[in-house]
Amino acid sequence: MTQSSRYGAVAIALHWAIALGIIGMILLGWNMDNNESLFQLHKSIGITILLLTIARIVWRLINPVPPLPAEMAGYEKTLSHIVHGTFYVLMLAMPLTGWLVVSTSYEFDIPTVLYGTVSWPDLPVGFMSNETGHAIAEFVHSKLAWVAIVLLGLHVAGAVKHEIGGEEGVLKRMIPGLFGKPDAPSPPPRGFLPAFGAAIAIFLLIAFVPPLFSGAASSPSGAENVDDAGVNEEAFNPNWTVNQEASSITFSGTHDGSEYSGRFGDWSADIRFDADNLEDARAIVSVKTASARASKKLYTDSLKSKEWFDVEGHPTASVVLTDFQETDSGYTAEAAITIKDSTVTVPFPFTLDIEGDTARMDGTATVQRTPLSLGQTSDPGADWVGEDVNIAVSVEASRVD
Repeated sequence: MTQSSRYGAVAIALHWAIALGIIGMILLGWNMDNNESLFQLHKSIGITILLLTIARIVWRLINPVPPLPAEMAGYEKTLSHIVHGTFYVLMLAMPLTGWLVVSTSYEFDIPTVLYGTVSWPDLPVGFMSNETGHAIAEFVHSKLAWVAIVLLGLHVAGAVKHEIGGEEGVLKRMIPGLFGKPDAPSPPPRGFLPAFGAAIAIFLLIAFVPPLFSGAASSPSGAENVDDAGVNEEAFNPNWTVNQEASSITFSGTHDGSEYSGRFGDWSADIRFDADNLEDARAIVSVKTASARASKKLYTDSLKSKEWFDVEGHPTASVVLTDFQETDSGYTAEAAITIKDSTVTVPFPFTLDIEGDTARMDGTATVQRTPLSLGQTSDPGADWVGEDVNIAVSVEASRVD
C-alpha cells in the first residue's frame, strides 16, 4: 500500500509547537537583558521545548516517517536528512546547555520557576559553578543558538525552493489542511502513551522529586531550644501562650517599582509580659526561614538562596524583644533581629489590648537589607529590590497561670 507523503496530526502539532518555541527563544534571547519576566519566560519555553522534543523523538521512532518526494535529487535528500538530524540534536542540546548556564551561575542564584508556577531545580553540577565552568556553558549555548538560526534558515529555504520549483513540494508534508485530502491513507497513529508519558514522567520526576534529581540536602537542625543566634529559649518563664491560628508575621517591600508581600508560616514565640513590671518583660521569637511565602513563586524560591535567607545553612532566624517602654499610643520595645550571621536592633512600636486572659498585639518594624546581608550579591545597590523591608506582627495570646 502506498504511504501518504504527509505527516500525521500529532507530528504536525509537535513540529509547529517546537518551531514556534525556537523562534520565540531566539527573539527572547535578544531582548531579555535586565528583564526578569522575559528571562523566566525564556527558561520556561526552553524546558518546554526539551520535553516536547523527547515526546517527538519517541513518536518518530514508533510512527513511520513519510517519504520525501521522488523528484528530489539524492544529494538533496541527504542534505535534508542531515538538517533534520542536526535539528533533533539541537532541540535537545539547546535547552540542556541553557539549563547548564543557569545551574553554573556562581554570582547570581536566580531560581527557575516555569511559567511562574512550578519550581525547576538546577542541574547537579556544583563542580562547574565557577567562572570557568559558567563561561564554557554560556559559550556553548550561545554558539548553538547561532547554529540553530543557520539551520532554521536552511530548512525554510529548502522548503520554499521545493515548493516553487518543479518538484512535488514538501510544505504539504507539514501543512496538510491547505492541500486537500491526503494522497494516500496514513497508518493509524501509535505510541501516545510512550511518547507523551515519557515527557510527563521526566517532568514530574525533575520538578516534584528534586532530592532524587539534584541531591538537595535537608536543612540542618540546630540544638533544641537554641536558635541561630545562640539564644536559649528556656532562659526565662513565659506567661503567655500564642494562638498561632490567629497570629501572623508578614513582610512587604518593593521590587522593580511594584510592591511585594509575604508571610512566615512556621514560627514560635515565648513571651513574658506584665504591664506593671515592664523591666521584666521579654519575648523571644524563632522563625523558620524556609517557611517564607511571598506574593510570587519566584520570590519565594529566591528567598531560600544563600544570598537571601540561606535556609540550608541558617534554617532559623530570631527576634529578641527587650527594653519595653510605655508610650502615649501603646508600647515600644527594642527588637534584635538576627538573620544568618548578622544582627540589627530596631524600634518595635506596638499596640496592646488585654481583655481578661486574652491579649491582642499589633506592631510594626522596618529593617534594611544591607546590614542583614540580604540580596547583596545580585542587588547591593537596591536597584531592583527596595532597601527597606517592612515587618508587621499580629499576635493573639492567652495568659498562662
